[in-house]
Amino acid sequence: MSNLKNFLFTSESVSEGHPDKVSDRISDMVVDSYLSRDPFSRVACETLTTTNKVVLAGEVRGPEIKEDELIDKVRGCIKDIGYDQDGFTWKEATKIESHLHSQSSDIAMGVDSSGNKDEGAGDQGLMFGYACNETDELMPAPIHYSHKILRLMAEDRKSGLLKNIEPDNKSQITFEYIDGKPTKVRSVVISSQHSPDINQAQVRDLLRPYMIKTIPKKFLEVFDDSELYINPTGNFVIGGPDGDTGLTGRKIIVDTYGGAAPHGGGAFSGKDPTKVDRSAAYAARYIAKNVVASKISEKCLIQLAYAIGVSKPLSIYVDLFDNDLEKNKFVVDSINRNFDLTPRGIREMLNLNKPIYEKTSAYGHFGRAPEVNGSFSWEKIDKINAFNK
Repeated sequence: MSNLKNFLFTSESVSEGHPDKVSDRISDMVVDSYLSRDPFSRVACETLTTTNKVVLAGEVRGPEIKEDELIDKVRGCIKDIGYDQDGFTWKEATKIESHLHSQSSDIAMGVDSSGNKDEGAGDQGLMFGYACNETDELMPAPIHYSHKILRLMAEDRKSGLLKNIEPDNKSQITFEYIDGKPTKVRSVVISSQHSPDINQAQVRDLLRPYMIKTIPKKFLEVFDDSELYINPTGNFVIGGPDGDTGLTGRKIIVDTYGGAAPHGGGAFSGKDPTKVDRSAAYAARYIAKNVVASKISEKCLIQLAYAIGVSKPLSIYVDLFDNDLEKNKFVVDSINRNFDLTPRGIREMLNLNKPIYEKTSAYGHFGRAPEVNGSFSWEKIDKINAFNK
C-alpha cells in the first residue's frame, strides 16, 4: 500500500463454493490425506473443476493411497461445500479422475537432507508476510470483513437458517482511509448464487443483514444503502464449477491480504509444508504479527527469499513503514536471533507436518484463530518478547 494518508481501498473475498476454492479445498484434502498417514509426505496437487468433472494432477511421495479412497474424499468435500446441482454434484453424475504420480527424483535430490547438507528449499521464490493494527486479528480491514460476510453466510446456509442461497458467493468491501486509518465503508458488493425460486429483491433482503452483522457500526454510521450492490448483474442461478471452471491457486490475493501487501506469486493450496511457497509465507506472517502485537510498530511487512536446494533464506527484508532505521535494524537482528527460517526450522517452529490444511482453503489463511490441533499455528502471538526493546 502506498504512503498516501487519505484514500479508498478495496478487497474481495470468495466463498468455499467458488470454483477456484472448490479446487483449493480438494487439493488441500489430498495434502491432509497424505500427511495424516506420514507427516513427511511430499505432495504437490493441482485440481481442475468444471461441469460435472473433477481432475486431480500432481506429484506425491509417501504412503500408497488407493485412488478410490481419494475419489470418495473428493465427493465428501463437494458434499460438505453443498453442491448437489444438475451441473455439479457430489454424486456419481460428477466424474472424478486422478492423475497423481511420483515426485521427480531430481527435485527430491535438491530438497532432501543428506550427510552434512540440511534440507533445502523446494523451490526458489519470495514470500511476504504482513500485519497491521486495523483489526483485532491484526489484518487489513477490507479483506477481514469481506471474508467474514461470506463465512457467516456459509454457516447459516449449512445450518438451514439461510435458505435459497447456493454455495458460490463473492464479496467486496471498499473502505475510506483517513490519515492512514480505515474510518468508514463506502461500498459493499455481494454476489450470490441463488435458487430459481427467488427474485433479486428477495436475495437482497436475505443478504443485507450479513453486511450489518459483519461490519462494526462505527464503519457504517454514514453508509449510503445505494452503495450496497447485491447481484449487480441480475440473475445468478448457474454457478460453481458448472458456471465457471475452477483451478487450484488462482485466488492468492484472497488467500493473503486482499492486495494490502505485496505477494510473491506462489499459491498455498495443494502443497505440503516443505514447499516454502506455503511454509515461508506462514512464517513471514507469524513474524509480522508478533512484531505488530508487540506494539513496536503499527504495521509490518516481511519478505523472505529462497533458492531451490538451499536451506537458509537468501535475504530477509523488513518494512515498519515509519522510516526509523534503528528500530528496523533491531527487528531484523531479532528475527535472525529468534527464528530459524530454514524449511525444516519453519516446520518445527510452527508444527506444520500435520493434516491441518483443508480448513485453510477458504476465508483466508491469515487472521484466523489458532486451534488446539495445530491449525493456524502461524497466528499465535507467543514471540512478542523477541521484539520488546
